[in-house]
Amino acid sequence: MKITLLGTGDAIGTPKVGCKCPQCSHARKTGAMRLRTSLLVENEGRHILIDSSPDLRQQLLLHGSPHIDAVIWTHGHYDHFIGFGEFYRVQKIPPVFAAPQVLNYCADTFRFLTFDKGEIPPYEPFELFGITITLFTVKHPPAFTCGMVFENAGFRIGFTSDTNIDIPQQSLDLLTDLDLLLLDALVPSDIRIHKHMNYLDACTLARSLAPDEYRCVHLSHLIPWELPHLGNDGDVFEFR
Repeated sequence: MKITLLGTGDAIGTPKVGCKCPQCSHARKTGAMRLRTSLLVENEGRHILIDSSPDLRQQLLLHGSPHIDAVIWTHGHYDHFIGFGEFYRVQKIPPVFAAPQVLNYCADTFRFLTFDKGEIPPYEPFELFGITITLFTVKHPPAFTCGMVFENAGFRIGFTSDTNIDIPQQSLDLLTDLDLLLLDALVPSDIRIHKHMNYLDACTLARSLAPDEYRCVHLSHLIPWELPHLGNDGDVFEFR
């Protein structure tokens, strides 16, 4: 199983349009980017896209134009699903899986497309291309949002999606014995936002869960590039 970080940015991305902050200035000088957060999960030659960001076309081109065999949506915020329309006239529209309320909301936006839909209740594992996937609820008010755990060949990878630190205990119980944890860390430690973790929240949670490795994603342009434990666009993690 292989996990690729297609994007590690927030809804705005880095560099932010019109911004001259140190992070955005560095991005323009060096070509570094934080595209909107999305994951590519590969196993047995099949590709699962976790969230279809507004940057989907660019992300797929940067990573060799893989054929997407399935999509999983975490929640109905535009930076996590609106890029699904990029599949139009590019490939057969892939099936989409999500919690029922997420699937109903997002799929209604794409009612002009024909594609298969799979409702996946949280905490009920399902199999997809040899990977066991379990959705779990997080706290990202007011949007109903799910993170997920991927399991294959004895390896376990967790992804919180967008959330604040008040993740339900039932969900935290799934985030044990992880080889890799990917978690929301929107802003620096001195800023608090009620529906996201800041960098300190994310690192504190990661230390309490004690995965073998962790990376912060869904990073705003306010996050300095050099902080430890940050995910970067294009990072690849292989488990075999």
